[in-house]
Amino acid sequence: MTQTEDRAPEDRAPEGPSRRVVLASAGTIAVGAVTLAGCGDAGQAASDVASSATNAVKDAISKATVPVGGGKIFADQKVVVTQPTSGEFKAFSAVCTHQSCIVAEVANGTINCACHGSKFDITTGAVKNGPASSPLPEKKVTISGDGITVT
Repeated sequence: MTQTEDRAPEDRAPEGPSRRVVLASAGTIAVGAVTLAGCGDAGQAASDVASSATNAVKDAISKATVPVGGGKIFADQKVVVTQPTSGEFKAFSAVCTHQSCIVAEVANGTINCACHGSKFDITTGAVKNGPASSPLPEKKVTISGDGITVT
């Protein structure tokens, strides 16, 4: 007989993982599943933000509200309208291409995202300063009298 067989059953070391190891592993798996589920929700939220950026600003915007050399952000419509030079109007998605934040301001010739510091050119939407690596998608601008419509 081996030393283990000489002991009473209650004195023998259990074979396989202990109850604590099994419970700790189950907790780790549950936390991982919750974390992954959260990632899915965040990914869906980013997708929803990006797709809603395709909604048009259907009501005419007064040209007077968009400063020359600057722009105006329409956060509800997820659009930014700029006027790089007098009478030249451009429109872009206001959803930053880095992590889907809505851009915060238009200043000094750039459209600026406050989340991580990305900056985009007010004329082209091109990235002037990262971490964003893709330009802001351009929108169609229609001028009618004193109004601007973005689609």
